[in-house]
Amino acid sequence: MSLDTGTGLDRSVDSLGDLFYPLFRRLFDEEGDFVSDVETKLVQARMATTVELYLSRALAVGVLLGLVLWLVGTSVGYSLFAFGILSPELFSTGARIPNETVVRLIEQLKVPLVIGIVGVVMGSLGFVAGFGTLVGIPYSRASGREREINMLLSDSISFMYALSVGGLNQLEILQAMARAEDTYGEVAREFQSIVQETEYFGTDYRNAIQDQAAETPSDDLSQFLTDMLSIVNSGGNMQAFLSDKKDKHMRTAKQQQEVTLDTLELFGEMYMTLSLFPLLLIIILVIMSMLGEAQSFMLYATVYGLIPITGVMFLVLVSTVKQDEPGDGYLNPSDVSDRVPGAGDDGLFHLGLIERYAGEFGIFDHIKSREGTFRTKQLLRQPHHFFRDHPAFTLALTAPAALVLLAFAGVSGAAPTTWSGMVQAPVWGTFVWIYVPLYVVLIPLGVFHEWNVRTRAAITGKLSDNLRKLSSANDTGQTLLESIDTVAETSSGKLADEFDVIYAKVNYGMSLRNALVEFNNKYHVPRLARTVKLISKAQEASSQITQVLTTAAQASENQDDIERERRSRTRMQVAIILMTYLTLLGVMAILKTQFLDVMAGLTEQASGSGGGSGAQQFGGGIDTQLLSLLFFHAVTLQAILSGIISGYIRTAKLMAGIKFVVILQTIALAVWLVVG
Repeated sequence: MSLDTGTGLDRSVDSLGDLFYPLFRRLFDEEGDFVSDVETKLVQARMATTVELYLSRALAVGVLLGLVLWLVGTSVGYSLFAFGILSPELFSTGARIPNETVVRLIEQLKVPLVIGIVGVVMGSLGFVAGFGTLVGIPYSRASGREREINMLLSDSISFMYALSVGGLNQLEILQAMARAEDTYGEVAREFQSIVQETEYFGTDYRNAIQDQAAETPSDDLSQFLTDMLSIVNSGGNMQAFLSDKKDKHMRTAKQQQEVTLDTLELFGEMYMTLSLFPLLLIIILVIMSMLGEAQSFMLYATVYGLIPITGVMFLVLVSTVKQDEPGDGYLNPSDVSDRVPGAGDDGLFHLGLIERYAGEFGIFDHIKSREGTFRTKQLLRQPHHFFRDHPAFTLALTAPAALVLLAFAGVSGAAPTTWSGMVQAPVWGTFVWIYVPLYVVLIPLGVFHEWNVRTRAAITGKLSDNLRKLSSANDTGQTLLESIDTVAETSSGKLADEFDVIYAKVNYGMSLRNALVEFNNKYHVPRLARTVKLISKAQEASSQITQVLTTAAQASENQDDIERERRSRTRMQVAIILMTYLTLLGVMAILKTQFLDVMAGLTEQASGSGGGSGAQQFGGGIDTQLLSLLFFHAVTLQAILSGIISGYIRTAKLMAGIKFVVILQTIALAVWLVVG
């Protein structure tokens, strides 16, 4: 008999919630607004638990964490007095109390009171952190689902409109939408709830739509479902309704993009100020060091602490506004055919479709062995194509190579291995220990990532035009397959070549739908997946789908407009970030050559000529080599962070910043070779 460890853990959590349920009833009104809000968010986040049990668990976690931190705080407070770090005299009051008994009582209670306050504060923070974190989880998940629903709603309505054009009735549209989870994500899951209520609980689908409109986290989807319900109840024209909603939400998507870009412009201006703050602080600390008033620790903390923290915090701030396109771009092959490859079928350790059949018969095991040999030969013959499709796998070669180079440099003595050695050779030491591994790892990764992006962009670049051509050809009476052949013959580019392949596959016996899905999964672009899903579903009903193709073209053109506007607006943000970095680099270089070196030279002249003590005091203790190293590390860290942020703002992908990182750190290295 097998035991499920997860079940035992769930029982423990449930027991903990049951134990604190009386505390929940004492603290919260079960009919109150707070409990009602949490219950709503649990439903919107699709978390399968009751609000009473969930809040009881949150109280349990808060109380237990509060107790732990109370013990830690009490112990820390006691240790501060026990080891003499704090003394009772620090907490003496300036007020005169005539009663000696009260004075002695205060003196006796002073230390226990301070220890108790520290413990209570730490315990309160622990309770707030534990309870608040668990309460915040459903709010965070519901907000994430709302954002994804709003992003996909326009394309989802276009999909439903295409189905209505194909002749599907209202219930069939709901069912088809519910099965499209691979493409429309959280929107499809909302329709799954409607279909499940209808099929498994016997609820009328009108009531199911009404209930889901009240439960969905997205106000836009709620309004859409409410309007759809009125059309269903009144017997109105569903196709006309979906057409109007499609146009409306396309405009809404553009407006939402405008809001996001306006926010990013504000963030770009904020970054310009934030990134200059460490520079100003470094300048102040250098001047104070020359006066003999600053601690070197502050310089280290600014360079190795404040600069990275500032960059990471800004990156997190941008990520709250800018989100990657939802979905992985793969269409589910189980909805089409088991012989169509899906997500994960083309990796390094997966041999494709044969993995599903190996082990059943000996012939399949033999095929798997031969397939492995074929894949290996193909990889060795054209490794650049494999790395183009899977850029992250370059790390399997470049990361060990970088480690070997560093080990060789350290063992052979070619690079300094101590901090004093780094100070004596700041440029060479930093180049070997930081720049060499970064170049070895990032350049191949960046090259193959950009190649991958451009290869996939070659498909989507002419997608709108080719969809218009398909619609025109289909409108003349040609079938969808004939239209694909016509567009392939009259067009150029990678998409036209893929249309040729689709036409050939269908002629050799593959269904058109399977050929379209296989084409999509080869490139797995989310935008392309939604287009292929729309066309492949509509062509099941009829080959004359001119309106569907026109809708797909409109949706694609809308995405083109949004993408064009995004690139235009974010180009300015990237320019601000890059110019801010170049300004910082220039100021650092001037500070090194025109201030530090000059002051150090004046100090040496004053010392050699027996000048007054004032010159020796001002700048006498300055170490230009150390400051040159710290400045170089500061501009290097800033180059890495500015590059990553620039790429993320452009495409919402961290890997897009690799090319900026390489360029900026190369500029920093070139400048410091001159001034360092």
